[in-house]
Amino acid sequence: MNVDLQVNAALGSTCGASTQWNREAAQAVYDLPFNDLLFRAQTIHRENFDPNRVQLSRLLSIKTGGCPEDCGYCSQSSHHQSGLKASKLMEVQRVIDEARKARDAGATRYCMGAAWRSPKERDMEAVVAMVEGVKALGMETCMTLGMLDLDQAQRLKQAGLDYYNHNIDTSERYYSEIISTRTFADRLDTLANVRDSGIKVCCGGIVGMGEEKADRIDMLVTLANLPEPPDSVPINMLIPIEGTPLGEADPIEPIEFVRTIALARIMMPKSHVRLSAGRTAMSDEMQALCFFAGANSIFVGDTLLTADNPGEDKDSALFRRLGIKPMEREAQ
Repeated sequence: MNVDLQVNAALGSTCGASTQWNREAAQAVYDLPFNDLLFRAQTIHRENFDPNRVQLSRLLSIKTGGCPEDCGYCSQSSHHQSGLKASKLMEVQRVIDEARKARDAGATRYCMGAAWRSPKERDMEAVVAMVEGVKALGMETCMTLGMLDLDQAQRLKQAGLDYYNHNIDTSERYYSEIISTRTFADRLDTLANVRDSGIKVCCGGIVGMGEEKADRIDMLVTLANLPEPPDSVPINMLIPIEGTPLGEADPIEPIEFVRTIALARIMMPKSHVRLSAGRTAMSDEMQALCFFAGANSIFVGDTLLTADNPGEDKDSALFRRLGIKPMEREAQ
């Protein structure tokens, strides 16, 4: 399919999971006049979702710090002097208790993250019990534990895991500028194991790490061209953390961030596009533009894994002003 036909297919909402994108076509969409881009993104959004509903997730760090990976953005890496102390894996009952609080506060999905390169066998029993316990509360379950082999993914699926988060972070070209302890191909291998086990894929990236516009576009091209686009696509705005290599990175320009959200919506029309890390640095108006551009999922609560996040009160106030309501839990 040539570029013009592909762009027309996208903007006409006729593209689907089978469409193979390339950077030239994706950039043609990204570079549309801003009003045209948002109009198209909102049109596609309305064809696939209630435009005034946003899915609420809660994220809990079940094992913090001490990670052997050297991701340049991460305070949890043992390679960086961020001042974060490593902790042991949380007790199963404490995780379930926290999930119950999140459910009662309106969250429909509970995400649990551990600062590991990959889970060790000795930890799998506890991790499986966490999934089973949260699932029993009637919530969707999500985990991010680093790299998974197929056997680990199948065990988590059997326990009831709905989603697995494993971000590709950036483009394949720029990846080695951010991480050296695992490859871009390693990321894709884990995504394949998750997908083959029947778990839904949650995969996105981080912008504002010094990448070029082409890298942001290439990241979305990679995601859209997976055998199945991710069910959830978190778009994180870098939170610069002192002591990490990206601690003094210049922020991405807000309009460029909104364009990235809009392109993700157009390229992956049926995916939940999550406005993820970095919301504390966004104005209400910027977040409103992101919702208009197709973002329809956020993390709620005062913290993400280790970084600050707007609290429920602030999110509730913004939702009231915008006429947005929490998305109801999907039927299983």
